[in-house]
Amino acid sequence: MNKEENIAIIRAYVLKHSVTDDIHGFKHTERVYKLCLNLGKKLNADLNILKIAALLHDIGRIQEKRDIKKRNHAEISAELAKNFLEPNRYNLTQNEIDKITHCIQAHSYSNELVPETLEAKILSDADKLDALGAIVLYRTIGFTIIRNRDLDDVIEHLENKILKLKNRLFLDISKDIASTREKIIIDFYNKIKEQK
Repeated sequence: MNKEENIAIIRAYVLKHSVTDDIHGFKHTERVYKLCLNLGKKLNADLNILKIAALLHDIGRIQEKRDIKKRNHAEISAELAKNFLEPNRYNLTQNEIDKITHCIQAHSYSNELVPETLEAKILSDADKLDALGAIVLYRTIGFTIIRNRDLDDVIEHLENKILKLKNRLFLDISKDIASTREKIIIDFYNKIKEQK
């Protein structure tokens, strides 16, 4: 199998193993994937590593809810990815699998693992950039409603996480994208605070 055939098989696997909501489901994965490719091409990253890591980065979300050890979804996703990819299954070396799993482990805002490679920084930034802009308002409000919370929780989430994301980005190109997207969040946040 060639690399594109492998990507198609991995994409089908991810689609089956993604949560079904619009917050962290396959639509989110697709947006992160496309942003990773965009950034990866501009920064001359290893696109095969990046494509696979971006597709598999959230496959642990379903198991996270049932995990006895209360592990972060990034840790679970990396473990599942490692088992799924196993050496030679997709013409990947152990070194490539290690790079992919590092990207996945290091992408999460709350995992506190610093990305060490360009590809890991791109995935981390792309995941955070998907949490900025108009789409995040939809995701934040949707997440709040799913958890039976209220407007104060939306404001708290924006203050404690979303409005801090730009400062957690690693690449200058990502920070430029974030500046534009963050304006939408700040305008919404200011209006909500003013009208509350």
